[in-house]
Amino acid sequence: MSDTQICPKCQSEFTYEQDELMVCSQCFYEWNPAENDTAETILDMNGNELQNGDSVIVMKDLPVKGAPKPVKAGTKVKNIRLRPHSDHNIDCKIDGFGAMALKSEFVKKA
Repeated sequence: MSDTQICPKCQSEFTYEQDELMVCSQCFYEWNPAENDTAETILDMNGNELQNGDSVIVMKDLPVKGAPKPVKAGTKVKNIRLRPHSDHNIDCKIDGFGAMALKSEFVKKA
């Protein structure tokens, strides 16, 4: 297979084919690519599935380019919007910072 598939569980690009399944060499997750072509699940840092409209809590200080201070750990973000095929896969508005994009690996579901 010439084009690699991203693991839907850990987002690793190190996957391989085994019979009709795809296997991730990092987390050993197995999936059938024919079943999941349209939907990509986005997971928080604890492995909980996120949905549009959820509230999340930032789990580490995140520097913001152009801002004098970072987004502090413990900041609650309400009403998120998911962007499945993007590196920064959460769109949100944070009080004091405005609209921004976050990575799901740095948040947990509230």
